[in-house]
Amino acid sequence: MKRQLVALSRRYQAALQRHLQQEPNSCVPAHRLGQQAVTLGLETLDLARMHKVALTALMLPGCSPATRSRMARRAGFFFTEAITPIEKTHRAGIESAAHLDRQNKTLSQRNAQLAAANRHLRHGIVRRKAAEETLKTREQHYAKLVEESRHLQKHLQRLTHRILSAQENDRKNLSHELRDEIAQTLLGINVRLLTLKKGTTACGNGLIKEIASTQRLVQESVKTINRFARKFGVQK
Repeated sequence: MKRQLVALSRRYQAALQRHLQQEPNSCVPAHRLGQQAVTLGLETLDLARMHKVALTALMLPGCSPATRSRMARRAGFFFTEAITPIEKTHRAGIESAAHLDRQNKTLSQRNAQLAAANRHLRHGIVRRKAAEETLKTREQHYAKLVEESRHLQKHLQRLTHRILSAQENDRKNLSHELRDEIAQTLLGINVRLLTLKKGTTACGNGLIKEIASTQRLVQESVKTINRFARKFGVQK
C-alpha cells in the first residue's frame, strides 16, 4: 500500500508539473489520478496533502509572488479535477446512504405492517379456536340433550303403555261389572214380567203395583247404563 501511495504521489507531481506548463484546461491526467486515488481508498484530505507536497516541490525558491499566485491558481484547477472522482464517490455514498436509509424506513414500515398483520392473525386464530371450543361445547350439550330426549321418549312410551294397559284393565273390569249389574236388573225385570204373566187374573191393583215396580227396575237399569256411560266418557 505504501509503495502504491509513493508511486501515485510521483505520478501526481509529474502530471501537475505538465499541467502548469500547459493550458489550465488540460486536466485529463488529473481525473485519472483521482480515479486511482479512489481505487486506493484515499479521501479528499489525503489527496490535498499529496497536492500540497507536489506544489511545494514544483515552486522554485526564486519565483516571484505573481508567479507563485499564478501557479497556485492553475494548480487549483488541477486539484479540483483530481478530487472529482472522490467527490462523486462521496456523493454516491451519500446517495447510497440516503437510499439505504429510505429502504430501512420502508423495511421498518413493512415490518410494522407485518407485525400488525401477525397480531391480527394471532387474534383471529385465538378467536377461531374460541369459536371452535364454543361450538364443540354446544355440540356436546346438544348431543346430551338429544340423548336425554331419547331416554324421556322411551320412558314416556313405557308410561303411556302402562297407562293404556291400566285403562284397558279398568275397562274390562267395568265392563264385567256393568254386564253383571245389567244382567241382574234384566233378570229382575224378567222375573217381574213372568209374575205379571202368571197373575193376569189377579186383582187389578196388584197388577198396577207390579207394573210400577217393573218400571222402576227399567229406570234403574237406564240410570246404571247412563252412569257407566259417563264414567267411560261416552256421550248419549
